[in-house]
Amino acid sequence: MLRLLRYLRPYWWQAILLVLLTGAQVYATLQLPALMAKIINEGIVVGNTDYIWKTGGLMILLAICSALCSLAAGFLSAKVGAYFVKDLREDIYKKIMLLNTSDLEKFSTASLINRTTNDTNQVQQTIVMMLSLMLHAPLFCIISLGMAISTAPDMSWIIALGVVTVLGSIIMIMSLVIPKFKVFQTLVDRITLITRENLTGLKVIRAFDNEKLEKAKFKKTNDRLTKLLIFIDRILELQNPIINIVLNGLTLLCTFIGITLLSKDFAYLGNMTAFAQYVTFVMISFLMLSILFVMLPRANVSASRINELLKSEPRVHWKTKTLGVPEKTASVEFKKVEFKYPDAEEKVLENISFVAKAGQTTAFIGSTGSGKSTLINLVPRFYEPTAGEILVNGISTSDYNKDDLMKRIGLVPQKGILFSGSVKSNIKFGAPNATDEQVVEAAKIAQADDFIKKLPDGYNSHIAQGGTNVSGGQKQRISIARAICKNPDVYIFDDSFSALDMKTDAKLREALRPIVTESVVLIVAQRVSTIKNADQIIVLDNGKIVGKGTHRELLNKCSVYKSIVKSQLSDKEFEQELKEAHA
Repeated sequence: MLRLLRYLRPYWWQAILLVLLTGAQVYATLQLPALMAKIINEGIVVGNTDYIWKTGGLMILLAICSALCSLAAGFLSAKVGAYFVKDLREDIYKKIMLLNTSDLEKFSTASLINRTTNDTNQVQQTIVMMLSLMLHAPLFCIISLGMAISTAPDMSWIIALGVVTVLGSIIMIMSLVIPKFKVFQTLVDRITLITRENLTGLKVIRAFDNEKLEKAKFKKTNDRLTKLLIFIDRILELQNPIINIVLNGLTLLCTFIGITLLSKDFAYLGNMTAFAQYVTFVMISFLMLSILFVMLPRANVSASRINELLKSEPRVHWKTKTLGVPEKTASVEFKKVEFKYPDAEEKVLENISFVAKAGQTTAFIGSTGSGKSTLINLVPRFYEPTAGEILVNGISTSDYNKDDLMKRIGLVPQKGILFSGSVKSNIKFGAPNATDEQVVEAAKIAQADDFIKKLPDGYNSHIAQGGTNVSGGQKQRISIARAICKNPDVYIFDDSFSALDMKTDAKLREALRPIVTESVVLIVAQRVSTIKNADQIIVLDNGKIVGKGTHRELLNKCSVYKSIVKSQLSDKEFEQELKEAHA
């Protein structure tokens, strides 16, 4: 929690003003019992009416001053707390944006969402309470103790008894609930994860009639969370009655002892009244501190989760400026590249070497798990190679500035991802300065123009979050249009044509050919028909290159490729392919 207090530095002058206002409020409030004692001793007892009016007026002014200071302090603490969490959230979001794919695997999506929202809210509430009470309560307590002892030293042992009792109860309660707060946050993450997973996969759940199973999973976690909350709340609720019992007991004790002392000296009446009020103030201070003691452990768990994220260092480090001058002619080259996932023993890719030139299409094919998608994810540095080097336009990807490398790459992921907004904003996502003509041209090449025009508002039609209001094929074509609109040096299609029918696939590749004459095209595909006309086909098997060449060359010399082709064609079609390859 202390590490996060650095976010208060920009607001230091508000913090100083808050301290001054709190000090003034405490001073004004604590003068009231002393003045009341004087009114009783020097006014009521001796019948001095003028003194009563004069001192009473001063008490009213002090009460008004205390109220105004309290109001101003509350406003300042709320304002500082709001700006504190604003800056904190921005830094968390920046950190998430800096983390790479491999880094994000350390945190679940649900956990990242909770750390950005729930955890920051918990810290904000505690910061506001700290700004309001952390200075106010101790000052109130210490000064009240001092004034109580100076007012009625014969009764000071009563306060000591109350303080020991309250502190003991707070320590006992905290020792029971603090270990539960971390479990609580873990269960909240789990609830968020299940909810997000079920909402995303709702169609699959219904298709397989598994609503009961998913409800049972949710109920199990929800029941655990509920039982934990009940336990925490029951324990925490003990502190209010304990403090009330102690406060009422001390009040009775003060009255009993005070009456005994009054029998000896009636002038002690004012002191006894003031002492009782100071005892009340001390107990109220402990009540306020107990609220903080409840919030701090929970906030500390949230703060540690936030700090864990903020302290995490990206595995991929970018240069502030690109080292060297990239060649004007686009190219991608892999030099003996190897890769394995963090903490994994087996290599996913091994000894990968090839050159992809401008104007040529390089395709990757292989069985599931052969490393195709992992390979192309190394180009934009979603992952960092374990060994070897990847060059884009003659410069190693590790020597690029992030913006410089990303502007050269147009990626179309396997699953089309759209953002809430319009069709136009999604196509312009990678090229915000693109004209409407360029947007339409990109859509035409991606075979998306026809269905976009049929939408209610055409290119201005609304796209729901995740593109849930368009079909899978439409989503994929908009994603392809987005990459085309960017006009990059390197196009990466990660099985991006899988959602398209054969006719649309063929039209799209035909329309794409003239505009990529100066770009590198990398395609991952499952269908041989998609990559049949590629200039270079790389066949992967268990992370290794087992074949490299054109469609015809591979049919003649690569058994793995031949078996893939055979699995996708009828016997007659396969025989025809072999004849054409041998011709």
